[in-house]
Amino acid sequence: MLIPGEYRMIKKLKKQGLSISQIARQVGACRNTVKKYLRLPDGVRPVQVRTPKGSQADPFIGLAYEMIEAGKRSGDIIPASSVYEEIKRQGYTGSLRTLQRSIAAWELRADTAKKEEPLIRFETEAGIQMQVDWVEFPKEGISAFVATLGYSRMSYVEYVSDEKVETLIECHKNAFEYFGGVVREGLYDNMKSVILQRNYYGKGKHRFHPLFQDFAKHYGFEIRMCRPYRAKTKGKVERFNRYLRHSFHQPLKAKLLLRSLTLTKEIANAEVAKWLDNVANTRIHQSTFAKPIDLLKEVEQDKLMSLPFIDYTVASLRIHEELQLANAKPQRPIPTNTLTPKKEKSKEPPISLDYYDLLIPATLLSVVRSIA
Repeated sequence: MLIPGEYRMIKKLKKQGLSISQIARQVGACRNTVKKYLRLPDGVRPVQVRTPKGSQADPFIGLAYEMIEAGKRSGDIIPASSVYEEIKRQGYTGSLRTLQRSIAAWELRADTAKKEEPLIRFETEAGIQMQVDWVEFPKEGISAFVATLGYSRMSYVEYVSDEKVETLIECHKNAFEYFGGVVREGLYDNMKSVILQRNYYGKGKHRFHPLFQDFAKHYGFEIRMCRPYRAKTKGKVERFNRYLRHSFHQPLKAKLLLRSLTLTKEIANAEVAKWLDNVANTRIHQSTFAKPIDLLKEVEQDKLMSLPFIDYTVASLRIHEELQLANAKPQRPIPTNTLTPKKEKSKEPPISLDYYDLLIPATLLSVVRSIA
């Protein structure tokens, strides 16, 4: 029984002109299975219900139960795919589908996989676009910077403790280093560290954060904004965000919870680097039917722009004055005609009493002295 992704792959590969044998090798199924699915009308799949009666996953159900329950205690849902990766390291040699049937039979997971809303996917050419987003984890007090290339689906993740513009710039620099080049445009939503005001200079002419705009100019890429209230405009990174949350972050937190440990930024970054290299970027992507790392190396990396020769530092003198103006509060101007020049103190020694006597008429002086 094939999963929906494999069924769609068979249909797509057939449209691309591959033979039955070639399709069978790619999806890991026999030729008769491929023929059976190709004979079905589009959108129709045979439904087969199986009752598991003892499987390779049974000895590992205890560990699976502990992981899932630990996730529930912290308010998270641990998918079977993450449990599968963990018990494989413990010696499990069965398939993911076998584990899924065992979990369902033991009633360890009440929630079933929800059908995703059908979307119209807009593909981008290689080297053109990178979609960027923050994934917030308020319980841990950290956020994850996520950048996904639009063509290859290659992704970069970095955990941070704040979402300031300086942090965003450093994450971009690390992402471009990871990808080996710079895209033509970055796609963003309403990040405060990217955009200050939409349509400030007219329709479609936004007021960007001056420091981030200066950084983008230095690296040579354009800033593009999603349509308001349409986060699915950057659906590639949004989908990866869910994948990161449910297949990496929550399982990692559950494993640490079993050891009475807390997930920190340092631990998350150390683990996510391995997860990206060994799992996320080396899996067969359901949209491209290829590994992101392969598409990057074989196609997209050559289309990326080169990294700048001169490094960019946040303490850029070119933007210093503009930043001050952006952050300063408006003040009422003071009319110049109301200003009174400040009198300077005389540096001459004080005038003696005898000198004042010379200034007073003699007749008046005699009267004053007679009264005294």
